[in-house]
Amino acid sequence: MGRRTFVAGAGAVLLAAPLEAHAQGKQSPRVGEVMNYPESDPIGQVRARAFQQGLEERGWAVGRNLRIDYHWGTGDADWMRSAVEQLLRPPPDAILANGDTAVRAAHLATRTVPVVFIGGGDPVALGWVQSLARPGGNLTGFTVQEPSLGPKMLELLKEIAPRVRRVAVMFNPNSVGNRQTVDATAVAKSAVEVVPSPVRELPADIDAAMTKLKRDPNLGLIVLPEPAINSHRKLIIELSARHQLPAIHGLRAATADGALMSYGVDLPDLFRRAAAYVDRILRGDKPADLPVQQPTKFELIINLKTAKALGLTIPPSLLARADEVIQ
Repeated sequence: MGRRTFVAGAGAVLLAAPLEAHAQGKQSPRVGEVMNYPESDPIGQVRARAFQQGLEERGWAVGRNLRIDYHWGTGDADWMRSAVEQLLRPPPDAILANGDTAVRAAHLATRTVPVVFIGGGDPVALGWVQSLARPGGNLTGFTVQEPSLGPKMLELLKEIAPRVRRVAVMFNPNSVGNRQTVDATAVAKSAVEVVPSPVRELPADIDAAMTKLKRDPNLGLIVLPEPAINSHRKLIIELSARHQLPAIHGLRAATADGALMSYGVDLPDLFRRAAAYVDRILRGDKPADLPVQQPTKFELIINLKTAKALGLTIPPSLLARADEVIQ
């Protein structure tokens, strides 16, 4: 676990309200950000920068009229609860919680500090909000997953690797959103058998699961988007290459690191949108009145070098639909 407060200056033009408060000597607002990634992970840094840039576009300058207190790292529920409790001493003006474990910890820890979340689970079913349109409490934010994500990933994997007859779905069993996506994938209309592959202890369970999967020559792999699993994406990519296993990931960073392909939500875009909600909260809006937003922007990335190494020929129609093709 790591904790760090950003005090570096930023060159944004300040809006009148925050500049006036700063000029009068008032303490700058403080935002706590719980990042379910190690600080050294580039994907976590990209998302943190997107969030900060979104704030800067709205007149906030870190180190001048705003503080951001980061908590980096991955761990179980106890670790996350400890991280959130540290963040609340003293309470910040708002919290950005990345990942279901962080959201759950924040929900249990405070009913007063505003929390903007980016999570995979159904926030209504989990009891975080009363409804998507009217959250009603101190939490609001953005959902990452929806049931259609798994079936779409299955469809794309089958299109790129038509020999696949069975597909393992690697997921975090502690994530309600992950479980819903696995269920939706399993009942999708497809000639492919779907095999759930839960991983709890990381990275040991990933290694064990991949060793088991290599025994089937007609197997493919779906890796659902989840921060703790994604922090070990390079291990999954390495083992997929070693076992000649076609795999599709839910996050772009995996394809950039050498995975065959990815399909999922544009996460940096969600962090920029989350900044807009934090800005509104800092200016007086209540989370209870800010509707929870569902994903609208998805991206398909294909790695041609990895496809060639796996002996796969990408259909031209699939290449034409890709948002990015990595050579």
